[in-house]
Amino acid sequence: MSSPPLPSQPSPGAAPAWLVERLQQAGGWVPFRTYMDWALHDPQHGAYGSGRLQVGPRGDFATSPSLSSDFADLLLPQLLQWFDQQPQHQPLALVETGPGEGSLALQLSSGIAQSRPDLLERLELVLVEPNAGMAQRQQARLAEAPLPCRWLSFEQLAAQPVCGVMLAHEVLDALPVERISWDGTRWSQQGVALTSQGTLQLEGRQPLPGELLESLQQLGLERAGSQRRPGSSTELHLALAPWLQQAAAALRCGQLLVVDYAHEAWRYYAPARDQGTLMAYRQQQASGDPLQDPGHWDLTAHLCLESLERAAAATGWQGLGQRRQGEALLALGLAQRLHGLQSEPASALAELLTRREALLRLVDPHTLGDFRWIAFSRVGTPPGTEEPLFLQDPPLA
Repeated sequence: MSSPPLPSQPSPGAAPAWLVERLQQAGGWVPFRTYMDWALHDPQHGAYGSGRLQVGPRGDFATSPSLSSDFADLLLPQLLQWFDQQPQHQPLALVETGPGEGSLALQLSSGIAQSRPDLLERLELVLVEPNAGMAQRQQARLAEAPLPCRWLSFEQLAAQPVCGVMLAHEVLDALPVERISWDGTRWSQQGVALTSQGTLQLEGRQPLPGELLESLQQLGLERAGSQRRPGSSTELHLALAPWLQQAAAALRCGQLLVVDYAHEAWRYYAPARDQGTLMAYRQQQASGDPLQDPGHWDLTAHLCLESLERAAAATGWQGLGQRRQGEALLALGLAQRLHGLQSEPASALAELLTRREALLRLVDPHTLGDFRWIAFSRVGTPPGTEEPLFLQDPPLA
């Protein structure tokens, strides 16, 4: 019996058939944020929607929780401080948005069960994961979690909002961004076009939609100045406000902690940063080409701090402060944890060296240590009597 014929493969550089069909239906061109949403979140073809991407040192990219449980252990006291600011006996939720492989949720729930069993009776774990492919792996990993778990959408949570703490760890950098390009005299909206050869290309169009003009004006970019090189491009974060609005509707009271790469506007939109921050990741490799093999690469763009803070203030959040991850983790006791490794038995040397390397990566200013921890409280939440732990001075050695 002969084998069935193999499906035809697109020629190198050609757009996949599913994307060709989408672009043709859209008239041959879509804004970049539409393309980014398709490439990441399409249920069948998107990198996250299909569950194709793997998070971890052996996956497509590593995150702080995927290196070891030390990140969760250090984060836990901050969450407990916020939980303790809530009225006693009130039901609480730890809400994680975009939970990846479920590693952080499992580590935190285990840490809570060990250090604060008194919370188990009134605390639940709520996972907000819009991608079914990722949710399946999370459900398998969290099957034995010590906290009750629910997978809900923001819309479902808004029907019965909760109180507690919401985490957005490396989530907002994957929200679809608008791309704009500068030709020396004016900005154009950058989109993805289908060429007559069936390949993809970035193509700018004028005039700019009103919402992009408004964002440019808020950032002071309407007239870029002569220092900006023609052909340069950057990102605008119009998806932040809708996401924060949904998050505010889901969390009736409590805190939101955003952990992500972020720059101040003066750094983000500096003329020298002439291609923005957009990057693609796959199998531990980074690329500046967002059009290659759509649906197989993670696409990510840093946050603009001012854009995030402005969107938060407009959607029911009050800023509590922000700090680089290296400084935040030192405030939460990372130096003491490193020092404590010296007292571990020498028989576990290989494991100790691995943990030491992971801890140092968390604070390395050239990698994970440059993440920003940005905290907000839901408007109407009673203010805490103490400053957030991660903003305080590091404990004495």
